[in-house]
Amino acid sequence: MDRKPHPDPGLWLPTSVKEVRQRGWEQPDVILFSGDSYVDHPSFGPAVVGRMLEAEGYRVAIVPQPNWKDDLRDFRKLGPPRLFFGVTAGNMDSMVNHYTANKRLRSDDAYTPGGKAGFRPDYTVTVYSRILKSLYPHIPVVAGGIEASLRRLSHYDYWSDRVKPSVLLESGADLIIYGMADKVLVEVARTMENGYNHKLIRKLRQVAFIDGPEYVGKLDPSNTIRLAPYETAARDKSAFARNFTLIETESNRLKPDKTLVEEYPDGKFVVINPPHARLTEAEIDRGFDLPYTRLPHPRYTGKGDIPAFEMIKHSVNIHRGCFGGCSFCTISAHQGKFVSSRSERSILEEVVKVTRMPDFKGYLSDIGGPSANMYGMRGKDEAKCRHCARPSCLYPHICRNLDNSHGPLLSLYRKVREVPGIKKAFVGSGIRYDLFDEKYGEQYLREVVVNHTSGRLKVAPEHTEDGVLQLMRKPGFDRFEKLTEDFRHICGNHGLKYRLIPYFISSHPGCLETDMRQLSEKTRRLDFRLEQVQDLTPTPMTLSSVMFHTGIDPYTGRKIYVAKDQDQKRKQKSYFFTGAGTTVYRNGKRSANTGTGPTKSNRTGKPTNGKKRRG
Repeated sequence: MDRKPHPDPGLWLPTSVKEVRQRGWEQPDVILFSGDSYVDHPSFGPAVVGRMLEAEGYRVAIVPQPNWKDDLRDFRKLGPPRLFFGVTAGNMDSMVNHYTANKRLRSDDAYTPGGKAGFRPDYTVTVYSRILKSLYPHIPVVAGGIEASLRRLSHYDYWSDRVKPSVLLESGADLIIYGMADKVLVEVARTMENGYNHKLIRKLRQVAFIDGPEYVGKLDPSNTIRLAPYETAARDKSAFARNFTLIETESNRLKPDKTLVEEYPDGKFVVINPPHARLTEAEIDRGFDLPYTRLPHPRYTGKGDIPAFEMIKHSVNIHRGCFGGCSFCTISAHQGKFVSSRSERSILEEVVKVTRMPDFKGYLSDIGGPSANMYGMRGKDEAKCRHCARPSCLYPHICRNLDNSHGPLLSLYRKVREVPGIKKAFVGSGIRYDLFDEKYGEQYLREVVVNHTSGRLKVAPEHTEDGVLQLMRKPGFDRFEKLTEDFRHICGNHGLKYRLIPYFISSHPGCLETDMRQLSEKTRRLDFRLEQVQDLTPTPMTLSSVMFHTGIDPYTGRKIYVAKDQDQKRKQKSYFFTGAGTTVYRNGKRSANTGTGPTKSNRTGKPTNGKKRRG
């Protein structure tokens, strides 16, 4: 059902010539192009970027989902900005947004009114940037968001099945702002006040740019990491894997100080300056406290709901970053490993804003974040964190220096429940049960189940078998079995008919058909009917994508089996819905599910039954 007409469009960033003129502007300072529709909400990156620049006095306009197929009038309509164009694919990598794990085109798009597909191109950052540089060759193009961030260096692209170069090379963009842009965004705008000054840009943290051998040759070798050249990494899987370990290790530091350099043909080098330090509480609060309308732009009135907005409109994000380090996840690569938590003041003020929304009925859909229960957590002695490069604070065991107390979060929950107008605040984000400590773990689980569960509690064991879990950087399945027991015990004591909803992944590198058979049998014994299941999508700049492409663990050099072709992947996923001895379909034919395929002895990729397995 369509919403009632919105208030004055002037409350939003302008999206048209008419709205720009209503502001009395002759020319915007910055024009943002986004692959998503424009929702003025702190969960939507383009809105955050626009509001942060606006707060510094810059005139910002946004062109959401421009038509790239016609005469390009959407790219021309606002003319050139005074400072630069900003380009983002939106809240998702466009290829993940467009295609399923088996590379089939999706029929919907959660970031478009009515959920309609087809309103953004494949490789959105590249397409938009090329158009803008062709129309306005002298205006700088700054790319950002998750697509640009995860593709800032050479990366394995699952959809083309090849190692692609940095998006800087393919798109023609002048600069990438990678990661969360809170600190560097305004620095870039100020640096461009007198035009694009490459010497000044070089000095900024958290940016990526192309330079030549003269500049690279002058970099301090003690603070520079030279990656294997792109051409070498593209043809040599071992070199590509080594590059990844260097990139991931450096990005996981509390205070990175190394510049990454990757050589390309024709004397070009992609230079990645070190990122800014983790946001302070005041800095992260500032981004969330900006005057968002929290609503889609009025231009979408009558065009249908935007599914991604409907999902989060009554939710509140309490932190950024994740120290879980899961192999398949992009959160730490984009938001950072170290958690930045908002103040209680900022969170509670946003909760009050939600209660004032016309359609709010008293139920917060989620009070969480990248992980539901990492709020306020950090190193006990951060001096030790400065020397640590572990990709995960939880795997293979909880770091002894991690303060994983759930006390601050429990206090926050109580205060949220006391806000007038709140009937119930649900925890919709996934819970990391491997974070539970002796003092608060049991209390936290009981609190969430009794007071913050809508009837379905989400957790992500991801698999049941140790060999696969180790490659995923996830805890042993016995932890999930203990959680299941505790959850059911709490529900029984309080007369609650709630369900635990576990997430599982098939076709992860190192996963064999026999592993999937064990997963099916073990979850069935626990009386789970699996709903939240997925086939692995190897996403750029994740450990899983590197293992998928190379067939090796980049940290050990050990060969691993990888289910690569779509038939292998379908067979593995079929175990989510069938048990051993039941009927499945293979190659379009009905057959018995006997669990054939690679065996445990083939986990390293060695031949089985006289046949050499790909991987």
